[in-house]
Amino acid sequence: MNNTEQTHPDSQTYDRQGFGQPLALKAPFGLLIVDFVNGFADPDAFGGGNIRPAIERTVPVLQHAREKGWPVAHTRIVVQDDDANANIFTLKVPSLLGLKEHLHASQIVDELTPIAGELVVRKTLPSGFFGTDLAHWLTFRGVQTLLVAGAVTSGCVRASVCDAMCLGFRPLVLSDCVGDRAMAPHDANLFDMAQKYAAVMPRDAAFQAIAAAEQKA
Repeated sequence: MNNTEQTHPDSQTYDRQGFGQPLALKAPFGLLIVDFVNGFADPDAFGGGNIRPAIERTVPVLQHAREKGWPVAHTRIVVQDDDANANIFTLKVPSLLGLKEHLHASQIVDELTPIAGELVVRKTLPSGFFGTDLAHWLTFRGVQTLLVAGAVTSGCVRASVCDAMCLGFRPLVLSDCVGDRAMAPHDANLFDMAQKYAAVMPRDAAFQAIAAAEQKA
């Protein structure tokens, strides 16, 4: 169930040590879209790399999830107007303090605007799960396999995937629907997540695998 679209030079070492085993996909499914906000779509703010193409490829995923009636959650980084909830993350990246509730940079991109019934998680740390009610929300809706799209692959996506796995969800990272401002960390983190934490495959292959899993359910 893992397909990172390339053969990594260290794959044999990981294979020999037992990493990268297939992760069976189990219904019910849910979708988590991490931090696809205007600031991360803008190369002059937090964007660049392959983030914009990843947003565009996520649009049909969101539509598919809505047609299927899957639980859908979005995350956005939101710092209090007076910076009272600033933390170590904002010490490392002070420009994150510019992501305030009503500012353009912190708003979810128009093409992925949430609709009624979809959860919008406001967070101040990388993981969409840390200090939020996201896990409870997904569990209440019975989610077993959680599709993950968003930005950035090496940061908030990876942190959310690791926490999802720790909390008992089966993460399915859509490799062409996650993006990073630089391709080296994007590629390295896709490989690493596929080895340890998640199923990783492109969107269209994921849809095929999901259809097969739903037939077995």
